[in-house]
Amino acid sequence: MSWAFLRDLLSGVNKYSTGIGRIWVAVVFMFRLLVYVAAAENIWKHEHDEFECNIKQPGCENVCFDHFFPVSHIRLWALQLIMVSTPSLLVVFHVAYRETREKHNQKLYKNPGKIDGGLLCTYLISLILKTGLEIVFLVLFYKLYDGFKIPHLVKCDIKPCPSTVDCYISKPTEKRIFLYFLVATSCLCIVLNLGELSYLIFKYSIKCHLKRHVKKQQ
Repeated sequence: MSWAFLRDLLSGVNKYSTGIGRIWVAVVFMFRLLVYVAAAENIWKHEHDEFECNIKQPGCENVCFDHFFPVSHIRLWALQLIMVSTPSLLVVFHVAYRETREKHNQKLYKNPGKIDGGLLCTYLISLILKTGLEIVFLVLFYKLYDGFKIPHLVKCDIKPCPSTVDCYISKPTEKRIFLYFLVATSCLCIVLNLGELSYLIFKYSIKCHLKRHVKKQQ
């Protein structure tokens, strides 16, 4: 999979982000995207081939693998990365819209990339969407795999398996470490998004309050 588009998107968002937003971009790019491309993808690369059961009944191994791993961890992680980065397109498109209006000699903005007015609303919506998607994917991981764990051994009694069979997962400890890393970075991104959301709301609430106070004084 080519991640050039996601990289370019994060680079574009970085121009219009607050300080906390830039930290979020750095975490997504360095601790999630690069870790995925450089290491995690290879660990789960042959997970189906390396899943072994102690019986060679035709179809048993495939059915058991599908039961315990309905969606590959690494594919779900990739989908999560794409989905939580996509709301940032709202901000990029809004800034592009402002810049287009400026080119048509409609001098409406001192700085098209400044987070104010309509762009502030768009930015806040993108933060809410990113936070919501992070939480949805964490819940999805937890529900699909019965917690954030990778067992060494699973017992399967699904047909066409003739009885309860033992199935072994390859590199469970290594996979568990990366899964914990995934959960930790996702939680960190949630904290950063909520922190940035609170900061922007507080900042512009104070700004509006000061404006009203100045008008009353005048």
